[in-house]
Amino acid sequence: MEWSYKSFETLSGSNVYEILQLRVNVFVVEQKCAYQEVDGHDHASMHISCRDRKGIAAYARLLPAGVKYTEPSIGRVIVRKDLRGSGLADRLMENALSYILKEWAPKEVKLQAQQHLEGFYSRHGFETTSLPYVEDFIPHVDMIYRNTINKRF
Repeated sequence: MEWSYKSFETLSGSNVYEILQLRVNVFVVEQKCAYQEVDGHDHASMHISCRDRKGIAAYARLLPAGVKYTEPSIGRVIVRKDLRGSGLADRLMENALSYILKEWAPKEVKLQAQQHLEGFYSRHGFETTSLPYVEDFIPHVDMIYRNTINKRF
């Protein structure tokens, strides 16, 4: 699988449609959660994905500092249902963090994790910084990755 990093302006109409379709399928339909999926942050974001013969296999949205939070953030982390458990989510997070650290060189990276995925993000160096809270009817926690000189990517 080949990884793609695109700004919103470089995504084709078909790319945007496929990304939104996957995000809605997972976050709205599969998780039975009605919320504002198209939130106005896509235009300012980098969109990382990889494809296989079926389409987008994994996707995440990388938001620069100042778009949603003071720090850059990672959101809309998805692995297509038929590929979950394959290790692709780990590769997605490694690629997302690597891009942010190389291109934006922040001191911290933030994400809002669904609470049941807290352990997954912890394995990638994120630390929980909030008590659990409910957003869109799903328990979440805030998490921060602290970029130190000794960490390697």
